[in-house]
Amino acid sequence: MTMGSVGQQWTFRGITRATLPVLLGLTIVAVGSGLVLGSFEDKLVEHPSLLVLVPVTIGTAGNLGSLLASRLSTAFHLGTLSFSPADDHLAGNAVATLLLALTLFPLIGAGAWGLSVLTTGADLSLRTVVLIAFTSGAGLAVFAVLVTVVTTYAAYRLGLDPDDVVIPVVTNTCDVLGVVMLFVAVFVFT
Repeated sequence: MTMGSVGQQWTFRGITRATLPVLLGLTIVAVGSGLVLGSFEDKLVEHPSLLVLVPVTIGTAGNLGSLLASRLSTAFHLGTLSFSPADDHLAGNAVATLLLALTLFPLIGAGAWGLSVLTTGADLSLRTVVLIAFTSGAGLAVFAVLVTVVTTYAAYRLGLDPDDVVIPVVTNTCDVLGVVMLFVAVFVFT
């Protein structure tokens, strides 16, 4: 069975041919994320309240990017997505993703601080942890939107099904960028 908007076959071989190179490349990217996190280890040990932020920041950014990727992929398959800057569907979803991030990340920072108070004691102020979470989350959301749009467009141009490649690329890229953005925010605010 052939997809209407993509020339690829929905077969094991077709999906494997599209996703295997992407997944192999993303494995290398994930190792890079671990290396960045390893270089950040001393700062995390110095401020244990930041340890809570690492998985939540990465996961939330990946989830936001995945939601956007899913919406763009659906619009792509329905034929309602154009990659024009004037496309209301594209712009509306991108702005909604950014606004959701600007709402969520301060709450994540407050929650991380609260958990730290309950478990190990907070070594940083609530304001500092929220500011770190908000700044890193806002920057990460911008990158997640850019990566999602660019990857969806690249899948379209290469004749690949965005369902097969965009979400893995977005989530892995957000893993690496999440660690980097968090590191930058911690460096600036501590």
